[in-house]
Amino acid sequence: MKNLQKETLPDRQNGAMREKILLCLRKAEHSLSIREMRQALRLTSVQKKKNFFCALDEMKAAGEIVASGKNRFCVPEKAEMVEATVVTLSRYFAFVRPDSGSNDIFIPSEKLNGAVVGDRVTLCNLQEGGKGPSAEVKAVTEKGPRVVTGTLRQEEGKTVFLPDCAIRYGLAITKKSAPLAKEGDKVEARLCRNAHTGELEAELLKDYGRAGSAKICADAILDRYGIASRFSKEALAEAEASSSRKISEDDLKGRLDLRKAPVCTIDDAGAKDLDDAISVGRTRDGGFRLGVHIADVSNYLAPDGVLDQEARSRGTSVYFADRVVPMLPEALSNGACSLNAGEDKLTFSALVDLDGEGNILSYRFRKSVICSKVRGVYAEVNSLFDGTADRDLCRKYFPVIRSLHAARELAAVLKKQSERSGTIDLESTEPEFTLGADGVCRDVRPRKSGEAERMIECLMITANRAAAMLAESEGIPFLYRVHEQPDSERVETLIHLADAAGIDAGALRRHGKKPAPADFSALLAQAKGTPAEKVISHQVLRTMAKARYDTQALGHFGLALKDYCHFTSPIRRYPDTAIHRILSSLLATKDKAALDARFTSFAAEAARSSSEAEMRAMAAERDAEDCYMAEYMTQHIGETYDGVVSGVTQHGLFVELENSVEGFVPMESFPDADYRFDGELSQVDAKTHKRITIGCPLRVRAVSADVASGRIDFVYAGQEK
Repeated sequence: MKNLQKETLPDRQNGAMREKILLCLRKAEHSLSIREMRQALRLTSVQKKKNFFCALDEMKAAGEIVASGKNRFCVPEKAEMVEATVVTLSRYFAFVRPDSGSNDIFIPSEKLNGAVVGDRVTLCNLQEGGKGPSAEVKAVTEKGPRVVTGTLRQEEGKTVFLPDCAIRYGLAITKKSAPLAKEGDKVEARLCRNAHTGELEAELLKDYGRAGSAKICADAILDRYGIASRFSKEALAEAEASSSRKISEDDLKGRLDLRKAPVCTIDDAGAKDLDDAISVGRTRDGGFRLGVHIADVSNYLAPDGVLDQEARSRGTSVYFADRVVPMLPEALSNGACSLNAGEDKLTFSALVDLDGEGNILSYRFRKSVICSKVRGVYAEVNSLFDGTADRDLCRKYFPVIRSLHAARELAAVLKKQSERSGTIDLESTEPEFTLGADGVCRDVRPRKSGEAERMIECLMITANRAAAMLAESEGIPFLYRVHEQPDSERVETLIHLADAAGIDAGALRRHGKKPAPADFSALLAQAKGTPAEKVISHQVLRTMAKARYDTQALGHFGLALKDYCHFTSPIRRYPDTAIHRILSSLLATKDKAALDARFTSFAAEAARSSSEAEMRAMAAERDAEDCYMAEYMTQHIGETYDGVVSGVTQHGLFVELENSVEGFVPMESFPDADYRFDGELSQVDAKTHKRITIGCPLRVRAVSADVASGRIDFVYAGQEK
């Protein structure tokens, strides 16, 4: 009897566990990972975990559950419900990315069902193989872009189309294509299938010019991301009509008159869209009175007018090395809405009182009118602050000098406060390009920010905070700037990197899955002044979640703030314009029901479209930067540089130079070495056990640069320093 019990008890336990697993998977909306199932089943004991894995193996063998990605499972009736997006395509296979966030799935070309990169697809026949999951495409549910940009190249004596998207092979050109382009040109083409062979082909539509020009490539990038470089005739006409309207007495009714206040703008020397101005004074009790005065853009944009619709579609201005693609026509952005010195301008003012430690005591938002006393420039204000300004500059800034010094004092107080709260302060690594008269990139260097830049940033953050606090207190529909908790796996990668660099990541490790902003700040402080400083800063940035817009106040992790929004840049960001419209209505009425009816759906749609537009603009700007960097490096092939390893892959290293240019070093360029990727952060020499990891200095030589793709290639050039 005892022997019988010993034989059947595990079976009974496994059977019970199988039922629990089935119930768990049937309730789930999508496939679950092993980790998610264990968490849902609350498996704590060692025996239960053993039963779980035994039951899982039995269920896989019996077909009761099926794989839906690496270590992810679902019940068979849900197996065909896997939705995914095609992310890469080669001649013989593709990879798709499931909506669930699980690992990419391999699809043989004969099982793609006509899908191409960017298509939304439904998968079936998922299988778990030795090299990972595979499947076939049951249906294309949503087609991605069929008009794409690329470059004409020679392959085996034929001119082929090499797409800029993730199609990894050259496409034959259709016979219908007009002979408007030649090898080496950047072009636009329509993807299509050959009626006889089913092979993917390209029908040429547009020739931009030589792909070796970054300017030409930037033109193509705008089209690739669907960023309109021109406004419709209707939008331009509406902008002209709005901008030509003189400020009348009716416009001034009810507005706070701040035309005599010591208000000034501070921007880059070349800026033309001046949308924010400041005034700061000290209070008798040792505190500060801050005025942030923003161009009243919503006053010039009729709700749901043609211009408003185009601005919402664009979402943001886009900044390239050689141009700005504005959200609003120049008649408004550089004209009526720009807070030019000596001109009366309609504004929306945030008036914030703070104590001597930077705590917000009270805030008011008022429609106002200002007359900026000085057109400030960052470099000039920095020279005022460091004592190097000449008499002419001192004379220029005399009307606002007391306000500037008070602003400087307030910014210092706010900086200390943010440090105490744990704000993650990351140095910008944004590149700055210098172009020649011919438009060719002649120099690249990291953009430097001085005290004046940091001061304005602090003051704008305070105004944004106040706007979010007002919206939250009133409970009105709104667009918040949301920055959520970082992913735990990315945090683990950061901890590994810190350990490898000899930086103490104890605080991050202790807090596990829910680190605080102060933990990252402590890590950055540890790295400051060490060789690993730049790399740690980069990795912290990569660890962070992507900020977005949401109708819920979910907090801003990086700034360590409960409520935050974007109020201060309505000329170049649509969320700010939307917020101005909402707050303008709040000033006019306290009828919450009316505000809910008018703005609930508007805020939701503006948050969604603005987040998408921001991602699109960032991707376009990044691609354009790569092209300009490559153009610069074409002039320096053969030269040797000292750099730092910024990324490690199976096949090589990414190395960033001091000027912010990044290129790829293949491991084959290391003589007499047998480097192997450790799967995480390092390449390790199997012979000497020498380790090259992120943050290591490396001397490299530039060997090639392709402007069309933005790719820069280095080779190892000697001993690391």
